[in-house]
Amino acid sequence: MAQTSAPETPSRGRRNEKIGAVVSNKMAKTIVVEVTLRTAHPLYRRGITKRRKFYAHDERQECHIGDVVRIAETRPLSRLKRWRLVEVLRRGAQLPTREELAAAVGEEELHRDTRRRRAAGEAAPNPPEAARER
Repeated sequence: MAQTSAPETPSRGRRNEKIGAVVSNKMAKTIVVEVTLRTAHPLYRRGITKRRKFYAHDERQECHIGDVVRIAETRPLSRLKRWRLVEVLRRGAQLPTREELAAAVGEEELHRDTRRRRAAGEAAPNPPEAARER
C-alpha cells in the first residue's frame, strides 16, 4: 500500500514587499503608502529620489499618518488597491486631539485671539517696494 502524505497547501511564491510611510488614512480600510527609492542617475551618477504611492488594504484600520509600514502584493481588491498591510514597523508621532488640548490648557485658551492688535493711532507698517511703485 502506497503511503500518501497530507495534501500540501499550494505555495503562492514570493510576494513583492515594500516599506514606506503612510501619507493618508482617510479612506475606510485603505491607506496610502509612499515608498521612497534612492537611485543613481544613469549618466551623471547623482543621487535621485523617486517616490511612488501605493494604495494598501488595512483591515483593522490600525495605521496613522507618519507610520512606517511593510506592504505586500496581493490580488486586486479594488480599482487601485493591489497591496495589503503586513505589519507596522514604526509608529509616527501622534498629535493630541482637540479634547486633550482643551483638558491641558483650558477651553478658553483655545479660542483666545493671540494676534497683536494695533493701537488706535498707530499707522500700518510700510508697504513693500513693489507695492509702492504701482
